[in-house]
Amino acid sequence: MIHRLGLARTPALAVPLPPTLERDACYRYCEALCRARHHNYPVASMFARSHLRKHIFALFAFARVADDFADEPGYEGRRARELDRWEEQLNTAYRGHADHPVFVALADTVDKFALPITEFTELLSGFRTDLERRRYATFDELRSYTRQAAEPVGRLLLYIDGYRAPDVHAFAEDLSTGLAMARLIQDIAADWQRGRVYMPAEDLRHFGVTEADIAAGRTSEPIGWLVRYEVARTRALFVRARPLVDMVGADLAVELALMWHGGMRILDKIDAVGPRLLAERPHLTTADKALVLARALAWRGETLPPRAIHLAQRMLDRS
Repeated sequence: MIHRLGLARTPALAVPLPPTLERDACYRYCEALCRARHHNYPVASMFARSHLRKHIFALFAFARVADDFADEPGYEGRRARELDRWEEQLNTAYRGHADHPVFVALADTVDKFALPITEFTELLSGFRTDLERRRYATFDELRSYTRQAAEPVGRLLLYIDGYRAPDVHAFAEDLSTGLAMARLIQDIAADWQRGRVYMPAEDLRHFGVTEADIAAGRTSEPIGWLVRYEVARTRALFVRARPLVDMVGADLAVELALMWHGGMRILDKIDAVGPRLLAERPHLTTADKALVLARALAWRGETLPPRAIHLAQRMLDRS
């Protein structure tokens, strides 16, 4: 789900609707929705080619609003109804009619890139899962959840850059689940406050960590063992996804490298906190983000035009 990719700075309602449904205004609204979140990686950064950036914002805005329906306190008591209405608007947009700024932008993106509706309906199914399910017995069950709540985003990013081969999509699915898992580990304590435990029950039991430990925000050696295990398994997902960053062309190369290194860096921070994770939420500092940028540029920076490289160097110098 998208809040595993970004933590809300403000509720969706704090982003004002545009005065008109003019297409460019609707895309700017989508951008504002995306920028109203903190992320472990950038969304449509300056390193994504300009002809794709507004479309990336449209994709993430669709998911961001739907995720707010599933999570934000203001929607308590009407979450399912709002998700149903969001899906109705999705279906209407696919039929050529849109009266919400997100769907005006999204309809244009869908039309330009011939995006299948199934990716969006899968995301909505993932958000609905959060209304119905609060615990996961095994990692396989949790991966079934991320297949709906996270992996469609990765495939959609590839769709808008022209990649449709299933073998390439498999790498994006691992990256999407890796990013989602990193956020789930990072937010164990916060998710408990929402009444959810995403860490598989089999893992909690194996390392001797109880839900009472989570509720109390305890620090202990077993929690450290659990954290190291979950981080190691998630790092393996990033390793499986690594070939994707080398495969894609210049349009998304640095953007995906930033995602990859951003996810790996937050895993480093989680690992360093270890047994204190339930009491001390790790996050990426400005220095961490500069390190992520430097590593992404070292990896795929050769795909950037000279002006972008110059701007990136100025950003690193300021950091």
